Amino acid sequence: MRNQDAGFDYHRYRKLLAEAVDETKRLALIDLLVEERARDRLEAQRAADRKAMTAMTIAKVLGASRA
Repeated sequence: MRNQDAGFDYHRYRKLLAEAVDETKRLALIDLLVEERARDRLEAQRAADRKAMTAMTIAKVLGASRA
């Protein structure tokens, strides 16, 4: 079995898949997976942006203190 992503709720998705017995429920599951993946990617991008802004601020402060 492949490594499970920390943010991926394998058991929850497996249960939802088992319950998706008709087209409507299958489409709802697909929408849920897409939405949650998009939210995870947005959260990761925001974290990267915060880190970059922090690094820029530190660089500015250190540059100003050396001048």
